[in-house]
Amino acid sequence: QVQLVESGGGLVQTGGSLRLSCTASGTTFSIYAMGWYRQAPGKHRELVARITKSDFRDYADSVKGRFTISRSRDNANITVLLEMNNLKSEDTAVYFCHADRIATQDWGEGIQVIVSS
Repeated sequence: QVQLVESGGGLVQTGGSLRLSCTASGTTFSIYAMGWYRQAPGKHRELVARITKSDFRDYADSVKGRFTISRSRDNANITVLLEMNNLKSEDTAVYFCHADRIATQDWGEGIQVIVSS
């Protein structure tokens, strides 16, 4: 089992910055990638950014150049950070931490990000 605990998020003005954090605990040795997805009202959940064990990074076109994903490991826990800069109103959504494991996946509960103009 893997537990994902998210923090950060909140309300920010257009052009501002936020940082999201997700810490994975439990059987983290089985995780080969982690990332962030988001879901805006009335829209499908979409990939925002993803990072693999070998630090390969993938970003949605809409966030390239503005968002940066990174990961670190402390004993058995893995922490993934999403630095979000130059935020736009269209970045408003619930952001979900995600972990890819062999034959399964895990989701965080989600954290709200609201960008106001």
